[in-house]
Amino acid sequence: MAIGTCYFPEHWPPERWATDIERMAEAGIKYVRMGEFAWERIEPERGTFDFEWLDTALSLIDDHGLEAILCTPTATPPKWLVDEYPEIHQRDLNGTVRGFGSRRHYCFNSARYRAETERIVSILAERYADHPAVAGWQTDNEFGCHRTVRCYCDECASAFRTWLRERYDDIDHLNEAWGNAFWSQGYPSFAAIDPPQPTPAEQHPSRTLAYARFSSDSVVEYNKIHTQVLRETNPEWFVTHNFMGHFPTLNAYDVSEALDLVSWDSYPTGFVQDRRDGEATVDELRAGDPDQVGLNHDLYRGALGQPFWVMEQQPGDVNWPPRCPQPAEGAMRLWAHHAAAHGADAVLYFRWRRCLSGQEQYHAGLLKQDGSPDRGYADAAQAAEEFDRLSEFGSVNAPVAVLHDYDSLWALSEQPHSPDFDYWSLVDGFYGAVRSRGVQVDVIDPATSLSDYDVVIAPSLYLMTEELADRLTTYVEDGGELLIGPRSGSKDHHNTLRAEPQPGPLASLVGATVDQHESVPNRMETRVRETETDRSFAYRTWAEWLEPTDAIVRMRYEHGPGADAAAVVEHAAGDGTVTYCGVWPREDLADELVTECLSRGDVAHTDRLPVGVRVGARGDRTWIVNFTSEDYEIDTGGDWLVGDSALEPFGCAVAKHAPIDQLQIELADQ
Repeated sequence: MAIGTCYFPEHWPPERWATDIERMAEAGIKYVRMGEFAWERIEPERGTFDFEWLDTALSLIDDHGLEAILCTPTATPPKWLVDEYPEIHQRDLNGTVRGFGSRRHYCFNSARYRAETERIVSILAERYADHPAVAGWQTDNEFGCHRTVRCYCDECASAFRTWLRERYDDIDHLNEAWGNAFWSQGYPSFAAIDPPQPTPAEQHPSRTLAYARFSSDSVVEYNKIHTQVLRETNPEWFVTHNFMGHFPTLNAYDVSEALDLVSWDSYPTGFVQDRRDGEATVDELRAGDPDQVGLNHDLYRGALGQPFWVMEQQPGDVNWPPRCPQPAEGAMRLWAHHAAAHGADAVLYFRWRRCLSGQEQYHAGLLKQDGSPDRGYADAAQAAEEFDRLSEFGSVNAPVAVLHDYDSLWALSEQPHSPDFDYWSLVDGFYGAVRSRGVQVDVIDPATSLSDYDVVIAPSLYLMTEELADRLTTYVEDGGELLIGPRSGSKDHHNTLRAEPQPGPLASLVGATVDQHESVPNRMETRVRETETDRSFAYRTWAEWLEPTDAIVRMRYEHGPGADAAAVVEHAAGDGTVTYCGVWPREDLADELVTECLSRGDVAHTDRLPVGVRVGARGDRTWIVNFTSEDYEIDTGGDWLVGDSALEPFGCAVAKHAPIDQLQIELADQ
């Protein structure tokens, strides 16, 4: 487990570099990421190269015993290149050119830009093929940031038609699969199909899903240009890419197949403002939401398996959220330990020093713009020292899997049927219920093998294939515990409703079908009651009236025209059990359903943890992290390695040999 930073020597005079890198070494930093936006500095005009600055920086890194992560600089094609070949520019849905002046202005399907990418990556790879300081590479930077996964230029239109031809036998097959008889939307040929464009009414859902898949696949193919060149040049390098949190338009599982490890960029106080339901609490504005950040840790660990890295960690206040309160004292250390608890092997703070120019002048670094330490510097140094002291880091052994499906995300985003229905938020709710019981989670693609998990949770498998239904059935019959959320089995692979009742191919496994559904606003009374105990639980946004066939009714609706209809059912199949929850559960209901699955699956878990306090385990080490301004007392039954039983606000502690089911955490004043 190591600490690193992101450095831009091209932003600073050369006489500063030796001091910067010496101070990095003093702070315990091991990895230095460089070069992701440096194409113009490397090649100021076609065929003229300046490597001296990068050579010097790498030599200094090597002299101080650090390692470099170099980046392919393709996220920012230089002005001379886009002037020479303006066709590489992206176009948005309205056909407007996404011009030069920021970043990510290239089209993934541009044949010219793909050739230029291979050229510059090859030149850089050959230059540093044998450099002792270069440990690995990051491809590009944040694929798709600023809504750039989906381009609508002429080259994308042509590539989309080719993509469709490869997936459908003929145009009649496509028209039938999409249901294009609706609104007279049939196509006479593949050549007649354009990318989605502004329309008077909603877009055709099958067409938009196809374009979402095509656009993600375009990034997958573009990324392979980088990885193939780098591996051919030096097979000992590792290759990664830095994904983003709760990112909706790129299938990270598919991109990751060409990588050696997965990394992502973590900005907790920004994420609670711009990609989550509701208003952030004061504590969340100071430290973020541990479950929102944790879900991304577990998704990117699950994308390829261990390890994963945080390639950019928030170092202090940042420039891009709606508001930028200063993080809490110790938050930058807290985030590093939180990542470690989820299985990270490295955390790199972005950036080393606040820049003086450009769009990110209000983005903090570990150092201020004058080179003096900023608030994150001491936190990073403390985390590095503590990781060195911990020394041994085992692997995460997650007994629970949460199934996260990009196809369902894209399809539900097109037809949410409620302004409140957000796929990420639904996943967050189920995921958070598991985490509130101190259990490690893998967030995985539904195609991943389920045999290693005691409990599997599927928040919504909106698009359902017979193959996936068979795999889930086998998992349950072999003794697995399965919890399925609402709107599952609604549609087929082409994003069209099935002729049979929801949940379609899952109906026999679930032992029930959906009779009716409704989307409900917050002002309506929405509660279900447990049939055995008469306890009442709240839900939100979505409700399905279930018609049991073989299932036991666990909960019924209390209000409205669906009063007394089944809302949650349970069905034993083989040696396991499946629970189908037809509502979007609020916290208490999600906890109730998840805890029952954990108990039936014999998964050790804690009492329900305080909001903002979370637990993670790697090998024989247990982390307790506190994202709140409260003091807590911890009783672990283990030996303290970092911290002790007094858990301070925005603090963390690490214990050895601390059984999860014996862990007790209470407010310090109780």
